[in-house]
Amino acid sequence: MRIATLLLASAGCLALVFSLRSAAQQDKQKPFGIDQRVPWTTSKVKGSPEPPPPFRTEPAFPKLKFYEPLEAVAAPGSDLILVLERKGKIHSFINDPNTDKTQLVGDLSRTCYGLVCHPQFAKNGYLFVTSVNNPDKAEPKGTRVSRFEVKAGKLDPKSEKVIIEWPSGGHNGGCLRFGPDGYLYICTGDGSGIADELQTGQDVSDLLASLLRIDVDKPDEGKSYGIPKDNPFVKTPGARPELYAYGLRQAWKYSFDRKTGDLWAGEVGQDLWEMVYRIEKGGNYGWSIMEGDHPFRPERKKGPTPILKPIVEHPHTDFRSITGGFIYHGNRLKELTGAYIYGDFDTGRVWAFRYDGKTGKVSDHRELAQTTLRLVGFCEDQKDEVYLIDFMGGQLHRLVPNPVTTTGPAFPRKLSETGLFASTKDLKPAPGLIPYSVNAQLWSDGAIKERYLALPGNSTIDFDTITYPQPAPGAPPGWQFPDGTVMVKTFFLELEKGNPKSRRRLETRLLHYQKLAGTQEFGEDYWRGYTYVWNDDQTDADLLDAKGLDREFTIKDAAAPGGTRKQVWHFPSRNECIGCHTQPAKFTLGVNTRQMNKDHDYGGVVDNQLRTLEHLGVFSKPLPAPPEKLPRLHNDEDPKVDLDLRARAYLHANCAHCHMKWGGGNAEFQLLATLPLKDLGIVGTRPNHGSFDVKDASVLTPGSPERSLIYQRMARRGLGQMPHIASNVVDQHGVQLIHNWIKQLK
Repeated sequence: MRIATLLLASAGCLALVFSLRSAAQQDKQKPFGIDQRVPWTTSKVKGSPEPPPPFRTEPAFPKLKFYEPLEAVAAPGSDLILVLERKGKIHSFINDPNTDKTQLVGDLSRTCYGLVCHPQFAKNGYLFVTSVNNPDKAEPKGTRVSRFEVKAGKLDPKSEKVIIEWPSGGHNGGCLRFGPDGYLYICTGDGSGIADELQTGQDVSDLLASLLRIDVDKPDEGKSYGIPKDNPFVKTPGARPELYAYGLRQAWKYSFDRKTGDLWAGEVGQDLWEMVYRIEKGGNYGWSIMEGDHPFRPERKKGPTPILKPIVEHPHTDFRSITGGFIYHGNRLKELTGAYIYGDFDTGRVWAFRYDGKTGKVSDHRELAQTTLRLVGFCEDQKDEVYLIDFMGGQLHRLVPNPVTTTGPAFPRKLSETGLFASTKDLKPAPGLIPYSVNAQLWSDGAIKERYLALPGNSTIDFDTITYPQPAPGAPPGWQFPDGTVMVKTFFLELEKGNPKSRRRLETRLLHYQKLAGTQEFGEDYWRGYTYVWNDDQTDADLLDAKGLDREFTIKDAAAPGGTRKQVWHFPSRNECIGCHTQPAKFTLGVNTRQMNKDHDYGGVVDNQLRTLEHLGVFSKPLPAPPEKLPRLHNDEDPKVDLDLRARAYLHANCAHCHMKWGGGNAEFQLLATLPLKDLGIVGTRPNHGSFDVKDASVLTPGSPERSLIYQRMARRGLGQMPHIASNVVDQHGVQLIHNWIKQLK
């Protein structure tokens, strides 16, 4: 019997093996959606449609290169410039564009953020350095400013004298400057990663979220520094006397105007805004009650002084990580004399403005240059010339006038000129474009969409390799695309509801990818969005200018009063595109594993998209598992799918690109389908931005859609609507889906 049992078991195993082999063979025999890849070689989507900016950049010291430089300062009383690298090495070189040698001043072998020379550096050799023991870990004394001595061009590590320490844990500040008064100014940061978790922005009883002012030449008894008698909070009960200004989230680089003594700072915002402040003694700059000039957590307790407004601010559609600069007083660029020059780390853009201290008005606010630099800082040398510090490229650059004429190809002003379509009139894609569809649609006011992926030549995609920024629980990884990739999406609107023959082409949107220098940790992806508006003849589409457009259409709709209704269609500006295609969401909202893991009809052949892409050699490596074992979103419109899965997929596709950590949703909850409901931070959570007269409201109240702000804000248009941009029509399907889901929750 035992032998018989073993024989039967063996036979069963063999049958199972043969069955699996048979299924695998059938899968291999199944036709692919596209049998053979055709390279896309016709791209004309290159450069930018905007007029060239007045300046460009070039290496100021072309023979020198550093590893992840964070700061560069001119050494007083000499012709040397000192450069601080992130990992603690300090180099010096002669301020000569032809120099090809650097000298290692010292290696602190720790993460360093700030460097400044004592005004009497030529005599005393004092260097002050901000270092962080563990940048990503909260430690009570994790950030410190130390003084070192430099003798004969060499830093003595044993000479370290700790001047001041404060907690680390996220925004650790680090910038150091000596003011015209001889005092040392220190930026601390709010010590947290998101939303001022320690609520220290308005708290003057600690050192965080502040700009400090101390005397390092005349220390008080028992201390390494002294408190200037005219510091603004010396006599404020409970306040730290070191504070000069507060309410600063992360003032990344500030400087003094050599002519006026004014203090200017670039303030890195969180969700939506980047600011430039003119720092005043005792000034309160609002964080985290405000983000710039806009409410952030208005219910939080305010500090002891009034909140001051920024001089200028940029939305995150323009800037995403501001870097403060200098007022220019050099001789090389006369037209910029007296202008504050600053820029952005993420986009590499450089801007300037002039400020009238008497009237408080800003003038000549404009973009100077568009670069691919990872602009982490500026340097002012002994002759008042200003240099730009490129973190990833490792060089110091300077601004130079841009030639009036450009030699590059003109950016395509018509869709037919992009090289994306063999026939624009017939909407026939060019050879090499790959059609695709998504599991869960992003609501676009009832529009129907047709999508293509355009990869230059035979270039490939790295599958699920982008994880930055972290830590971000539940954030799915993204695909790394080759330089020059274009995502193509055409929008159609039915002018008679329910009649496919009435479809009108509205616009074709492009997302164009440019790879920047560096790694994903510092955001190597840069995407630009363009909108082409179809003409009345439906034969071609014209490039929309940068500002966007609204156009009204009359829709035949039997459900509307009188049988017709008006619908305003919004054509997005270039900047609005990036408002939704966020970095934490990996920019491409539809071209990722969870959205693309589905069957697609390739003109008569239905196949899984991931399987087809792998077959075509689109991925740089084989998929880590068969598509059926890889994650996917569910179709929120498929009634056969579980209600919970459909609702979560809808929220993921329509909301999670903002409502995730770092996403800019300005609310401390997430709507990712990858996290369990209990980890989203929405159940029973009090709304941060008003209840809209809903009694006992929370973000989500199980069993009660009427008391759930997610449902209420989806169901309205106007102030407080969700999504807050890019929609003028309520998604009735989505509203009903979320209503039913909340209703059945226990």
